[in-house]
Amino acid sequence: MTKKAKNSTLKAVLDVILYENPSTQDEIADKLGLTRRYVTKLLQPLVKRGVVKRAYILDLKKFDEFSEMFQEEPTSRENAGSFLIKDMLKSMAIQVCQQFDLSFEAFVKYDDDLANEALKLDYITNNMHEKVRSSVDTVISINPYSEFSKTMVFGEIAYDLERIADHTSQIANFVLSGCYEVDQEMQKTLASMFKTSRKMLKYSMKAFLNEELDLKDKIMDYEEKIHELQKKALNNIATQMAEDDIMDKDRSTYYLSLSRVVKAFERIGDISVEIVDTAGEFYRNIPRTTTPERFRRRM
Repeated sequence: MTKKAKNSTLKAVLDVILYENPSTQDEIADKLGLTRRYVTKLLQPLVKRGVVKRAYILDLKKFDEFSEMFQEEPTSRENAGSFLIKDMLKSMAIQVCQQFDLSFEAFVKYDDDLANEALKLDYITNNMHEKVRSSVDTVISINPYSEFSKTMVFGEIAYDLERIADHTSQIANFVLSGCYEVDQEMQKTLASMFKTSRKMLKYSMKAFLNEELDLKDKIMDYEEKIHELQKKALNNIATQMAEDDIMDKDRSTYYLSLSRVVKAFERIGDISVEIVDTAGEFYRNIPRTTTPERFRRRM
């Protein structure tokens, strides 16, 4: 077995220890489909050095010494707890982006099947949020010397990603609500909102996961653009409503649902700004304002 494959298996073993609290090596072996003998071989050096303790708890401070074997790029404040949970947040961000993409594809194609697939992905996203939340609790409980507030930030980021996923569901639900298809001019504006908010999500998570705080300027430029597009979209809706000769219940539902889609893109952008602000506090102790982004703009 190559060194890379061995390290990958060891990481899987340590993930089980951290997140599932096994009592025996047999339990670890069963969960991963390994032999107990191989699990013992992998853990023996770490047990001897006190990195792994009996009944299988990780000493996260000592684990820092071994982080480089997994070929991660540590940031200025990296530690073992963040190393493990950040990997989960990275996977969650990829999941949310896939959900966002599929929701908008369903919207553009006006496809019920794609919309239902996008909503199914939301269940996976919710489960990933719960896993991060429980992992944060575990890290705090087994490592009382950790910086409590910084560890809690990981739970906040997972919650932000879950909120973004909820807003993408609004886009998919538009298709399933039986509304009319959107005209080409409006679709063009919404496509620009999608591309802009999608970039904001991508760059905000990159800023948090990799300490690339210089991306904030780019995100704020996109934030200004998305609000210009939002005004354009809402004005378009208002014009259509004024010119609509038939304003029955179905038409009213259509305009209301379309306004929610516009709002979903705007909120995804706002939450992305909140994520990059959180990154600034996490890495450089730059205090975040307690006023949500949407209210800061009004003031």
